[in-house]
Amino acid sequence: MEAIAAAPRKRAVNLTLNEDLIIQARTLTDNLSATVELLLTGFVTERQAALRSHRDAAEACAQEWNAVHDRIGSFADEHSTL
Repeated sequence: MEAIAAAPRKRAVNLTLNEDLIIQARTLTDNLSATVELLLTGFVTERQAALRSHRDAAEACAQEWNAVHDRIGSFADEHSTL
């Protein structure tokens, strides 16, 4: 028997939006809240993916730089007084 997942909690929020845009949107959807939630979900998913991609690129760059450092050392090593 499959367990039913609990629906995410809903929370009322105040938004300040362009009135003309809201009027137009209401002619296109019966459920403006659900439409905004769907669009916001897409935005959050896209931004999280972009942030992950940026983090992964930075990690790859650091690994490549470390590999170069391991192979040839650091330019600063020649000038260190330590």
